[in-house]
Amino acid sequence: MRFRHPDGSTVHLAYCTNVHPAETLDGVLAQLRDHCEPVRRRLGRDRLGIGLWLARDAAHALVTDPSALRGLRTELEHRGLEVVTLNGFPYEGFGAEEVKYRVYQPDWADPERLAHTTDLARVLAQLLPDDVTEGSISTLPLAWRTAYDQERATAAHTALTTLAERLDALHELTGRSLRIGLEPEPGCTVETTRDALAPLTAIGHDRIGICVDTCHLATSFEDPHTALDALAQARVPIVKSQLSAALHAEHPHLPEVRAALAAFDEPRFLHQTRTLTAAGLRGTDDLGEALAGDALPDASPWRAHFHVPLHAAPAAPLTSTLPVLRAALTRLVGGPHPLTHHLEVETYTWQALPPELRPRARAQLVDGIAAELTVARDLLTDLGLKELP
Repeated sequence: MRFRHPDGSTVHLAYCTNVHPAETLDGVLAQLRDHCEPVRRRLGRDRLGIGLWLARDAAHALVTDPSALRGLRTELEHRGLEVVTLNGFPYEGFGAEEVKYRVYQPDWADPERLAHTTDLARVLAQLLPDDVTEGSISTLPLAWRTAYDQERATAAHTALTTLAERLDALHELTGRSLRIGLEPEPGCTVETTRDALAPLTAIGHDRIGICVDTCHLATSFEDPHTALDALAQARVPIVKSQLSAALHAEHPHLPEVRAALAAFDEPRFLHQTRTLTAAGLRGTDDLGEALAGDALPDASPWRAHFHVPLHAAPAAPLTSTLPVLRAALTRLVGGPHPLTHHLEVETYTWQALPPELRPRARAQLVDGIAAELTVARDLLTDLGLKELP
């Protein structure tokens, strides 16, 4: 979906396909047929943007077979879909029964991460619509915080510098300008936008910036305006923003609140949990750990890294951090000029919701994704952006 900002520029809105597990190119093509095109039709749009997730095997197949890449582009056009952004965070296995810490491997100190992200950039340069010259790719924020020493930090810095040089060369070759955004996430080396400032300014290349995920922003209790102002002051480019909402518990000391939170403690994904105390931010790596005994202070609200559907906040006594998303979006695109032109709804946790909230059929998932995009569309039009055909 495209929107015209009052300054005349185009803002792209997509939904991320990492909600649909697929490790191979055939799986990706099936996603387009079974999910993406039906969402577009449900919205009544001639064109729908998708933030494509390509696992290692799918990306490698595309970059080594030009005919397969041409075929994917043809399939996108046939189904009324367009791609200006990729989600390069998960490497493989995102649809596994247990993902947890595996999603952070390989990290930016490992050569496989540079190779994979280079493949993604080469693929995206060929998938961009004819009238679009700028693409974006989000990636993990360097590494999970453990076992990340100075040697690995140096290797990660070198890899990102090499990537920037490759993106420069790709621009010269194709005329397509691609940028990579580190996506701060609780528990990682770069947990907050503030943590991103030092490594990104050290790299000092406008092709390497940040991806602001509003669920992660909220989970770490960052104020959107303060965070985005600091990025602007440091001249760190906001490559893209993922529109998502975290799980919020106002009174975690109450038994009924603990019981409601326990329904979201599931085995597939890591749900880092945070609370803001007088002594600063405190947290656990997972929701179950927070619920066990006194691992986390409960005198103040808790927020958990669980991507809650934008249109459907959980039932009381829980809620979502949709207000944080609204505030961030106001700052991102509500001013005289957009801070980013790429927005992506990223709720990948539909099948990890409590059983009674999960979609039971493909059509229900299509309805849910369409409803989320409708919420995002309405937020954008309320800010003065005009939806384009």
